[in-house]
Amino acid sequence: MEATTSCTDVTPRVRRVLASLMLVLGIWLIGQGLWIPMKAIAAQWLLQQAWSKTLKTQQPAKPWPWADTWPVGRLIVPQHGIDQIILADASGPSLAFGPGQLSGSVKPGEPGSIVVSGHRDTHFQFLQYLQENDLIYVEWPTGHRTSYTVQALTVVDSRHSRLANHDDAETLILTTCYPFDALIPGGPLRYVVKAEKILAMENRSRVEMNN
Repeated sequence: MEATTSCTDVTPRVRRVLASLMLVLGIWLIGQGLWIPMKAIAAQWLLQQAWSKTLKTQQPAKPWPWADTWPVGRLIVPQHGIDQIILADASGPSLAFGPGQLSGSVKPGEPGSIVVSGHRDTHFQFLQYLQENDLIYVEWPTGHRTSYTVQALTVVDSRHSRLANHDDAETLILTTCYPFDALIPGGPLRYVVKAEKILAMENRSRVEMNN
């Protein structure tokens, strides 16, 4: 009789322990899932402060003392509520904080492609909602804003295709991993948004963005 009582007492105790472990594990998993987007949001706030300093001093400003990157531009897509700082680097560590300009991209005002990359599940998640003729604005350290209009939305295989550098036009290319709902990151497919500069809208865009 005593043995039976002991066994029945252990079962509820084990269940409570397992329930507690599952609760802790669940909280940890939720925290891990929220950590990346929370870090991305907090970093963008600090980057906005650094960008304001860059506009005032015309000098690169690090968002925090140990940062190995700095703001080089500001990406604005009013139709989708996007206002993000573009970083000087598109490496893995930098992309955790914001979209980055690929090395080798041309400078503002030069013919060719300015290529900006971002993560599909944070900053560049909005790319899947862009449509042809959507307007994109990029602000540069000089305070000048360039207007672009979306011309093409494509999916390419990075193993066989490279982003072309259009020497005859000033082009903005935004790229991220694809598909957007992939369970495993880092696949070979890339979602590419190509936007071309609108010369006739330069002055009008400044007025619209300041209102």
